[in-house]
Amino acid sequence: MEQNTISNNDKKEGASVSKTEQYAQQIKKSAQRSGSAKLYCYDWMSNIELPENARKLVEVRFKNTRKDFYVNDSGLMLEVGDIVAVETASGYDVGTVSLMGELVNLQIRKVYGKKVPDTFPKIYRKAKEADIEKWKEAKSLEHKTMIRSRQIAKDLKLNMKIGDVEYQGDKTKAIFYYIADERVDFRELIKVFAEEFKVRIEMRQIGVRQEAGRIGGIGLCGRDLCCSSFISNFVSVSTNAARYQEVSLNPQKMAGQCGKLKCCLNFELASYMDARKDFPETNIALEFKEGRAHHTKTDVYKRIMTYLYKKDDVPTFVELSVDRVKEIIELNCKGIKPETLQGAITEVEREYVPDYENVVGQESLTRFDKKKKKKKHSNGGNNAGQNNQQNASAPKNQEQNNQQPAENQQNNNQQNTNQQNNNQRQNRNNRHKNHNRHNGGGNQ
Repeated sequence: MEQNTISNNDKKEGASVSKTEQYAQQIKKSAQRSGSAKLYCYDWMSNIELPENARKLVEVRFKNTRKDFYVNDSGLMLEVGDIVAVETASGYDVGTVSLMGELVNLQIRKVYGKKVPDTFPKIYRKAKEADIEKWKEAKSLEHKTMIRSRQIAKDLKLNMKIGDVEYQGDKTKAIFYYIADERVDFRELIKVFAEEFKVRIEMRQIGVRQEAGRIGGIGLCGRDLCCSSFISNFVSVSTNAARYQEVSLNPQKMAGQCGKLKCCLNFELASYMDARKDFPETNIALEFKEGRAHHTKTDVYKRIMTYLYKKDDVPTFVELSVDRVKEIIELNCKGIKPETLQGAITEVEREYVPDYENVVGQESLTRFDKKKKKKKHSNGGNNAGQNNQQNASAPKNQEQNNQQPAENQQNNNQQNTNQQNNNQRQNRNNRHKNHNRHNGGGNQ
């Protein structure tokens, strides 16, 4: 009996171990897959052998976009995707190795800038089975805790929104991420949370951009949100960035999923500002003998500025090069008005025209809109036969037309002979009728 109970316990332990190992292997495979995690960094130096000193600093990823850097002092043989237990202010946390090697130093400079800390926390060990089981239990409580915490904050009438909850790996601490427009006094809230969830509480305020990065999503461009894919430091975006790039100031198109201006408005701003260094100011009107022209729009990279003026109460648009606009402004400053705006306009480069013709219509956007006519298959054979007969009779008709003068004379002669024969037959018939009539009368 004792042996049977021991063997059954061993089987149960073996089954639990296999599930835990399988869970760890799935996490490792997903972490090694390219671009599977938020704020993923492609390791282009993964195939290069690095010295041991370069492998001491390790980047560890936690829930969503939270990452941190740790020191591997114990010399553990780590790989990307390994689950590790790391040092915290109290207890330990569990995370996944996301980056190793020389690129970690570049990521540290990107995150901290010039204020790089002197020391980093340590990596204790590779996570054991008990660590992974406790980590899984903590992760399963996060959603329930978030829903309950929102209800508590609503009951206390606090003007805040709890967007996410993250448990520490040892299940002794919970981080509550919240959004608030104003300062919030959550001292009473922390007491209620501690009594309700039986863990240490940490409240961490984030902005709407950080919340969008943690939640994730797909942008209008069809790609993952920049805040959840590679942006770690958020820079303020102003409407001047849109004005420099000649983007229409439409709030619905300029705002992202967070409700703020899109971060991508800053991506090409520096190149636009560099290209517009020698452009004249757009609030200066151009004066010439026919009137005054005002600026409407600018094509920055083609260096063309469009102006509007009225000629005979009809609005007219004219495109001028930047050099021509500067020349007219200098003349206006001297009190000279040119006769026309386009006097010395430089020719604009023509767009490239491909050396092929659109014969089939493959470039027409409406080529699939036209409805095709349905063919009548029922009379197809008869129509084909009629067409063949018509084609065969065509040369015969031509020969008949050529022989028509000679045949007309023959037809006339034939008609005359036929008329004579008919007259003769009619005379014979009349004679027979008269003869029969006389014979009949005599018999009576």
